[in-house]
Amino acid sequence: MKIDLIAGARPNFVKIASLIHSIQQSSSKIDFRLIHTGQHYDEALSGSFFKQLELPNPDIHLGIGSGSQAEQTAAIMIAYEKVLKKNKPDVCLVVGDVTSSMACAVTAKKMQVKVAHVEAGLRSSDWSMPEEINRVLIDSISDYFFTTTKEASLLLIKSGKSKQQVFFVGNTMIDTLLRFKASFIQPRIWLDQKLREKEYIMLTLHRPGNVDKADQLKLFLKEIIKNSNALPIIFPVHPRTAEVLSKFELIASNLYLIDPLSYLEFNYMVERSKVVITDSGGITEETTVMGVPCMTLRDNTERPETVTLGTNELLGTDPAALVPAMEKLFKGNWKKGKIPLKWDGKTGKRIIEILIS
Repeated sequence: MKIDLIAGARPNFVKIASLIHSIQQSSSKIDFRLIHTGQHYDEALSGSFFKQLELPNPDIHLGIGSGSQAEQTAAIMIAYEKVLKKNKPDVCLVVGDVTSSMACAVTAKKMQVKVAHVEAGLRSSDWSMPEEINRVLIDSISDYFFTTTKEASLLLIKSGKSKQQVFFVGNTMIDTLLRFKASFIQPRIWLDQKLREKEYIMLTLHRPGNVDKADQLKLFLKEIIKNSNALPIIFPVHPRTAEVLSKFELIASNLYLIDPLSYLEFNYMVERSKVVITDSGGITEETTVMGVPCMTLRDNTERPETVTLGTNELLGTDPAALVPAMEKLFKGNWKKGKIPLKWDGKTGKRIIEILIS
């Protein structure tokens, strides 16, 4: 069996890592190509990143680079079509909801290659998010659907997918988290600021609605600082967020703006934090498994299990919502949470076994 594994952004590689490790451990003969579209150019996606996650270097790098959604989609489709014309796999496997996944899925399907979607069936019902459009498009044309929850499987079946196409397998991102949990790396900020467990706040913000307007970003930061109980706030700054931050001055002795951390460094900090405040989807899954309180600054989520079962609370995009949430946290009333079914570190193995069969 020949499989193309598509990745274009940092979270994709974290998810793909589980599948590569499972292929390497399988007794069956499986050939795979790791294809890096180059959708995101990120210094953190360097040799050290691949080494940390025990990943081989990409077999093919499409080198797409930056551009608008349409420019990236078109460039990826053209480049991947050339790859497929030379050598077709049996299956094109895409993960998540980024532009790379959608563009390669469409291209593969038009070239008569089977498409497998990992993290299928996730929905936020927010059509202002490019990711939601990508999820729906990928699920509309895929042949195999691998879901993180029973609810996602049910959604796909209700939408007309055959039960024989849909497989509830768990979460590949959690596979990677559990595999490397013992190898988390203490970053420099820990020693520089003499941080202590459960006595600092981790903050990440990158969604356009939260960071593209300086006034909105400033309001969020002011509210977080005001309600932080003077705990250090560690903020690894996304490049798009850094650009907006440069437009205003905000002085706070407990706010630490730092460069993005590596995967192993970032999760070291998350695991030991008092709370994570974020607008990311994937981080809410990781905090749920690590039992860390999480506040999500979004109006909706495609990962409702992190709220109904996990440690996450959806606060919305009104900065005022942080006040009661922080009060609840510091009173010790935050929920404990449970780990969703099959988030057990064995998802990649399940997916590979199903594809072989």
